Amino acid sequence: MKLRQSPCAKLDTIPIFDRLISMPQLPDVPLDGLYGDLVMDHYRNPRNHASISDADVEAEEFNPFCGDRATLQLKLDGQGRVSEIGARADGCSIIQAATSMLCDQLHGKSLDEVAEIGERFRHAMKNGAGDDDLELGDLLALQVVRQYPVRIKCALLPLTALEEGIKAYRARPG
Repeated sequence: MKLRQSPCAKLDTIPIFDRLISMPQLPDVPLDGLYGDLVMDHYRNPRNHASISDADVEAEEFNPFCGDRATLQLKLDGQGRVSEIGARADGCSIIQAATSMLCDQLHGKSLDEVAEIGERFRHAMKNGAGDDDLELGDLLALQVVRQYPVRIKCALLPLTALEEGIKAYRARPG
């Protein structure tokens, strides 16, 4: 009786380093098409990246499971509208893009309007965007992340920081 050779036997003759080099490197989250291009643009060219020394609203959120971190700062004008934004995100491409996209939507808005944008964005990320969500602008590109439920938290972390910052600002005396 002749024994059959394992199909892996040929592979075993190739040095391990050569096998690793030939393996394809797949992206963490495939970001194809127009939405993917927009997410990658915000990731590579984050907006509002400068820090604000005298911010009125400031908060940081950290996800200890993956190391993502988002820091947001808002300066308000005399009418209580966002006049300056500082944002920094460390971690995956999704959190960095989401931070940039979220901050782009805040210029000139009151804190109530900012909170409304946040509610709409959170709802869109959990339930899908509707026709009435067009005002979310570039944030709609993050709908591609909904295909990977575990990554929705990455997209929402900067929003959580923003919400906590507004909550702390409103709780301050005077």
